[in-house]
Amino acid sequence: MEISYQYTKKRCDFGRQALFCEQGPELCDSITTNVAEHKHYILRNPVHEPIQNTPCFSQQFINTIRAEYTTTGANHAEGGWPKDVNVVDPEATQRYRRKIEKDDTYIHCVMSLSPGLEHYVLQNNAIDMYRTYYAEMASLPPIEKSSCRTVNVYRDVAAGGGRPISSICWQSEGGHCFAVTYVDVDFNHIARAPVESYIWDIENANYPISTLLPPSPLLDLQFNPRDQNTLIGGIMNGQVGVWDKRQHGAAAGLCAPHVAHRELVRNVLYINSKSGQEFFSGGPDGACKWWDIRNLNEPTDEMILDVVKSSFDVQTMANANGVSTLEYESTMPTRFMAGTENGFVIGGNRKGKTPMEKLPAKFEAHLGPVWSLERNPGFLKNFLTVGDWTVRLWSEDCRESAVLWSPPHRHKVTAAAWSPTRLSLMTMMQWNGVMAIWDLLRRQHEPVLTMQICEEPLLRVRMHDGGTLAACGSKKGNVYMVELSQNLSQSDKNDKVLLTAIFDRESKRERILEARMREFRLKMRQAEEGSPIAVASEVDLTVGDKDLAEATADYMQLVKKELAAM
Repeated sequence: MEISYQYTKKRCDFGRQALFCEQGPELCDSITTNVAEHKHYILRNPVHEPIQNTPCFSQQFINTIRAEYTTTGANHAEGGWPKDVNVVDPEATQRYRRKIEKDDTYIHCVMSLSPGLEHYVLQNNAIDMYRTYYAEMASLPPIEKSSCRTVNVYRDVAAGGGRPISSICWQSEGGHCFAVTYVDVDFNHIARAPVESYIWDIENANYPISTLLPPSPLLDLQFNPRDQNTLIGGIMNGQVGVWDKRQHGAAAGLCAPHVAHRELVRNVLYINSKSGQEFFSGGPDGACKWWDIRNLNEPTDEMILDVVKSSFDVQTMANANGVSTLEYESTMPTRFMAGTENGFVIGGNRKGKTPMEKLPAKFEAHLGPVWSLERNPGFLKNFLTVGDWTVRLWSEDCRESAVLWSPPHRHKVTAAAWSPTRLSLMTMMQWNGVMAIWDLLRRQHEPVLTMQICEEPLLRVRMHDGGTLAACGSKKGNVYMVELSQNLSQSDKNDKVLLTAIFDRESKRERILEARMREFRLKMRQAEEGSPIAVASEVDLTVGDKDLAEATADYMQLVKKELAAM
């Protein structure tokens, strides 16, 4: 058998271009499946296969040559004279000057430089360089540039981390510390993570300066306005406690369980008292209790948030409205406000004697829980509420509807707060991690600035007393410190007058609408009772309004056609 093959090709055929053409696939051979071999097939899992493609790392140190610098100077007191001329001798310098002036080169040099020098001298004499021109024209105001930036992030340092933030509180009088509480519980209010809370220094984002260890997760913390080392807190098991910042760890005092709230404590707030040691708390059980730090064995006062219709009705805990947030203004010592879980804002008066005097005001603010409630620091009659995807501004003179409100947002609004220095500005937190800043004097239909702070939901916001910093708490346990620009943190001299005009105009409009609606409801009620006078008055309302009657008739015909076609 020959194992060699001779291939012959002419020399003229070498180097020719290869020509290719499109051709379909051709089946060379087909091997059928052997069923018997399937029994010998075993799946190998896992598969260990060594490879040589591994990353290479190198480390190198280098010490650059140190550059040494020296500073030297020269004192140039006289022009450049030759060495043989004594600059101290006036006669020697005079003789040398006369010698140079007789030189032809010197004369040509002076003649060539004199035209340019003469031009600048005449120009200087014609224009006063030191005069302020166009001083009589009014200066243009600077262009406002609204901006904000994240200056620091304070992360949860507990084991596991990522606990949602339930409250943030700043030290009073512009302090540099703030307290943060974290809550991570299941449906049965059982903690799934450590329950400690922290006190942070604004300058140190690595570790907290103090750790508080409550018996159950803390829902709210507040600094004492008169003592910056004392804090009060509301606990999930219904108790309230007192902590000392200088003593790390457990609480300095706790109320007894049998006098505590029946449910968790949503909010705690200090009140204006002579001792500065009194505060009150509220929770979903529908009760507000007043306490004294010096004696937590029992509350000093208690009020049930059950709004009655007459002075003869008796308040009961069964009909009480659960508290979701509290608001207190120190300039009104006996009054407070509470946002409830069913969307009401209830105004309370601690010094009232009857149930109607204790709860004189009730606002139907939202359809769901009221998440935030805060009075304007400059206009105490006006306050904001947050709930059901909107932020609304209310006035105590108008109880049926808000005077201003934001459009419904696509993402849930979780919290809002007024700026303590710029009265028309408020910050709003959203579920998609966006902070929206609204300024009522600049825009009322949209925020003046929005910023994507993080990807996780933002739950809490608290403004610093200086008005420049805002602490924003997220669902993953991070506190983002946001710094606002100067035009967003300072008020102009006319801002208060302009904001007063806005609130008065909107309040007046709402009062007119409320009066009109009350009159309309009264006439409707009389019409239902069959009063002939009321029926005649109702007919008079539509006399001459042909467009409205025609539009109503057309609409009803369309409705009947649609119903018939279904």
